[in-house]
This record gives sequence, structure tokens and C-alpha cells, in this order.
Amino acid sequence: MNKSYLSQPHLLGIKYITKEDIELILSTADNFKEVINRPIKKVPTLRDVTIANLFFENSTRTRISFELAEKRLSADVLNFSSSTSSVKKGESLLDTVNNILSMKVDMVVIRHSAPGTPTFLSNHIDANIINAGDGTHEHPTQALLDAFSIREKVNSFNGLNVCIFGDIIHSRVALSNIFCLQKLGANVAVCGPPTLIPRFLPKLGVKIFYKVKEALNWCDVANVLRIQLERQDIKYIPSLREYSLYYGINQEILDSLDKEIIIMHPGPINRGVEIDSDVADSHQSIILQQVENGVAVRMAVLFLLAGNSGSPGISNFN
Repeated sequence: MNKSYLSQPHLLGIKYITKEDIELILSTADNFKEVINRPIKKVPTLRDVTIANLFFENSTRTRISFELAEKRLSADVLNFSSSTSSVKKGESLLDTVNNILSMKVDMVVIRHSAPGTPTFLSNHIDANIINAGDGTHEHPTQALLDAFSIREKVNSFNGLNVCIFGDIIHSRVALSNIFCLQKLGANVAVCGPPTLIPRFLPKLGVKIFYKVKEALNWCDVANVLRIQLERQDIKYIPSLREYSLYYGINQEILDSLDKEIIIMHPGPINRGVEIDSDVADSHQSIILQQVENGVAVRMAVLFLLAGNSGSPGISNFN
């Protein structure tokens, strides 16, 4: 490869990287997807790098995906959970991270409920930072793996219509996807109840639908998000049953379209609420491919950021 590093030393959000960075990550992920489908799935690329996974919020897919990506690259991995740490005793975030870094950690993958936490850390510590989700702000690696998964199914992002359905106002996935898809040349829309759609979206050039059938007729790709009840301090919808009735994606409504569209979901899925099982498990769905591609994309991000930091042993991952 002619270039093996990103324009930024961190991955804090899609907003802060370039189209060229995104394309580099996706093309690098192509190589790593081939690696993880080999009989021997491990490469010595990051064998001299220590990575700390700091998760201050619950996570299944993202945490496992990062840990597997790190181990596939032969990195030394340190896993941290706030529920069993000194944070419970009143220790500050910065003290916690600095104590971990004193053990000679090179990279930090962090998920935190407070928006801006990865950016705050990047200004105070000497390590590469990867944002694994900060509040309702961004989730950049999810957007990258979503783009990678779409790219496997379409010839070009230019002119592609992608609609994001569901709880947009509480979603970090939605904002990262909007930034990523627009930089790649796609048209982006959202669909959901007015109470779950941020008012600033038209300023980002995002089209808004309030009726599912209209949105599905417009789009080539439907990325369906779950209702995040854990982030809702007030009632934004009357009930999950009513939400499902008016905004749920089911096979009947897909069959009524005059085309087939790609169905995506970042997980976890609330089956029977935002999406029915027959849709989630259909041939139009690439949900499991998203999970598989997450490992390759996160391997690519780790590899490229390690190149930025000058870590040894990264010139060749074959």
C-alpha cells in the first residue's frame, strides 16, 4: 500500500476525518477481511502494541468486535469495565486513564455516556484514541462498517439513497452514518416520529420522512435503528406497540414496493418493534454481514492508527 496512516492521530468521529481517510479504511478492511477468512486468522501486525478497551457503558457487539480485531492483529489487550473499577470509589476519568497509561498502553478504545469524552482524552493523554461511542454524539467505527457492508452490495455511493429509520435523536450511529455517507457521495434521509428527529438535520442536508412507505419508496438502503428507551428521560412515543404499528418495518410493506432494498440494523434488534423477524432474517438483510465486517473494519482502523503513531512491525500484514 502507498499510504498506511490516517490524516488524524485519533478516530474521534467521522466529522473529523476526510473522504480519503474513509476510503483508505475501507480498502484496508478489504485486505483484513481476506485475512480473517483464512484458516489461520492471526497476523503479527501489532505484536508490539498494547491496547486498552475502556468501556464505561454496556456493550456486546462493539466490545467483542474490537477485542477480536486486536487479538487477530496480535496486540496485547487490556479490558476495563467501570462496574468493577475504582471509578465506583470516586476516581476521576482522567486519573483512571492515566493510571492505565502508566502501564505503557499505546492505544485506547473508549465508550462513554458523555459526548466529547474521547476528544477530552485526546487533549490530555499521549495515546491514540478510538471512539467506540460517546453518548448520543458519534460511533465512527459503526458507520465505517455500515459503509463497508453497503459497498459490498453496490457499485458506487454516488447518488445512492440511504434512509435511517427510528430513534434518530438518541442515536450516535445515525450522526456518524450521515457524515460518512455524505462524504462518500450518498443522499441521506431519516424517517421516524417527529419527536425522535432532531431539528438541526435539514441544516446537514438530510431529507426527512414521517411516513415509512414514502421513505422506503425513496431509498435503496434502509438502516433501521432501535428505540433507545434507556436514553429517554421522557416519553417520546405513546407505546412500543404504537411505534411498531406506524414505523415498524415488516415483510408486508417490503412486498408492496416495486423494488428490493437492502436492510441493515446496527443491533441490538428489538424484534417485533422496529423490525420484524421475517425482515431481519430475509435475503434482503445484511445484518449478520455487518457484524462480520465490523472485525475487519476495526482491524483496519487499529492498523492505520498504529501507522500514525510510528509503532513497529506494521509495514506488512500478510
